[in-house]
Amino acid sequence: MDILAVLLKIGHVLAAFALIGGLTGRWILLTRAARATDPETAHLLATTAGPFERMVQQSGAAIVVLGLVTAWAQGYPWLGLTTPWMLFSVLLILPMAALVPLVFIPRGKVFEAALEGARAAGSITPELSRAWADPAVALARRYEIVAVFAVVILMIAKPGG
Repeated sequence: MDILAVLLKIGHVLAAFALIGGLTGRWILLTRAARATDPETAHLLATTAGPFERMVQQSGAAIVVLGLVTAWAQGYPWLGLTTPWMLFSVLLILPMAALVPLVFIPRGKVFEAALEGARAAGSITPELSRAWADPAVALARRYEIVAVFAVVILMIAKPGG
């Protein structure tokens, strides 16, 4: 394997670490924010989760691009998409990108309005409680975790190639 392929693979693995770190950091902070008993603490924790959210968004895209380019640099045909585990990994990760405009941005706006309303009221409001418990967001976050876990298993086991 030449040096370019090695460097690309290192970048791909580092992007995966960033994705897992971002998911973990965001999960910890948002879980604590949802359990907060006052809106200012919830706001502080939710705001602190922001950089982790950006890590998730940026590293997810980087993983796909670096993975495909790494496969090309290693000589896989069709950027590795003819290799079952690579194709399945891409198919698991790509929906995560769709979750941003379809779930996270619109539901995030609802959440932000509810959080601001709770801050203005000085207490956790029913609207904020509903926003924290949004089933679409919960399902999307679970999908992210399951998909990343499955891709890590595929990368290690490399079934079918």
